[in-house]
Amino acid sequence: MSRAALVVIDVQESFRQRPIWAYASQPEIVDQVNRLVEAARLRGDLVVWVLHAEPGSGGVFDPASGHVRPIEGLVPAAGEPTLVKTSHNAFTTTNLQQILTLAGIRELTVCGIRTEQCVETTTRVGADLGYEMTFVTDATVTFPIPHRDLPADATLEQILADPRTLSTEQIVTRTEYALAGRFATVRTVAEVVRQLQVGASDAAPGPGAVAGTVAAVPVGA
Repeated sequence: MSRAALVVIDVQESFRQRPIWAYASQPEIVDQVNRLVEAARLRGDLVVWVLHAEPGSGGVFDPASGHVRPIEGLVPAAGEPTLVKTSHNAFTTTNLQQILTLAGIRELTVCGIRTEQCVETTTRVGADLGYEMTFVTDATVTFPIPHRDLPADATLEQILADPRTLSTEQIVTRTEYALAGRFATVRTVAEVVRQLQVGASDAAPGPGAVAGTVAAVPVGA
């Protein structure tokens, strides 16, 4: 098996239940993630799916809502771990690190929702744990962020009308500046797919060779 893994973070139906989804920074998130997943599988990289849950909250992240599942169009393959977290990063409340250690993985590519929250936090923690991190910006999603002084019960219209609200473009730019050269290599989907395709070609068995199988990794939740 490859020493690399793709971690898909919180690309789940919960987010689509909120009105602010109409202002998502990357409307093509499903297609972008699928491009990464297909390329990772082709090279033999492990794909790990992470979902966020807030049990008992009564909201869209409560498993009882039925929304804590991959967005339609994303389908984990047999043997690909699906983990459920309750923290911002994908490590603290799951056995992700154990899965990666057992598989001998040291390189992680991350994508998902939200750019500056769970995906960035996972990137920072992963870097501190010694993983070589790649952050795929255009396979992440974020939403406009209200100013800290705006009332918690402000409407979406008020948030969008407030000149202090951070736009998705500002959030993405700030996240890239914060991560690049410190915690991760920042790349685009096209760049990562190209790199994975080269790796898959280099790893392809020659004439008469027998391709090896990928051992299943225990799934934890």
